[in-house]
Amino acid sequence: MSRELRVRRSEIVTTVVVALLAAVAVFALWPRDRGTTAPAPGSMEQVQVSDADLAAARAAAGPIPCPGPTGATPAGPLAGITATCLGAPGAVDVGAALAGRPALLNVWASWCVPCREELPALAEYAARPGAVPVVTVDIRDDPRAALSLLAELGVRLPSVVDADGSLRAALDVPPALPASYVVRADGTVARVDPPTPFRTADEVAAAVERLS
Repeated sequence: MSRELRVRRSEIVTTVVVALLAAVAVFALWPRDRGTTAPAPGSMEQVQVSDADLAAARAAAGPIPCPGPTGATPAGPLAGITATCLGAPGAVDVGAALAGRPALLNVWASWCVPCREELPALAEYAARPGAVPVVTVDIRDDPRAALSLLAELGVRLPSVVDADGSLRAALDVPPALPASYVVRADGTVARVDPPTPFRTADEVAAAVERLS
């Protein structure tokens, strides 16, 4: 092999190596968007954690209730849908917990930045006299991270985890979070649209009044 050919081959190899290193560096430094939209389906599934592993996170978060049945007959798309309680062991029939009265269902995740800003507004609304019940649904998340965020924000709304994705399917939840739904007394469900995150309790109240 001639010296010129060897030099040329060496230059090509060097160029390829430099290009690969540059690509790796760009990937490492590329900003990860942790805004309103989760990664593509399949890249962030619900993390399954045992009650034993959740004990410490639940204790740190304080009392986060699980919604209980109202005694009315469930109807609509949520009838028969079961979700795991976030703040305590056990599960709940979501349709039975919301049956017979208007309620607000808020779908969120700890990786969703707008959710962090919206949760306190939901809690402020729920504390008002005459407010409808507010139930939050944590989806495609690690429940330990969800509990940590609620503890940080001081939010203790009744909360469940959509462990098997059945709630997400029943509500046809879009990939962008947060998403809120008004569940009417007859069990029908109306999505709050446009899906702009709530900034104040007054905005929550206006949406509930409009869609109830």
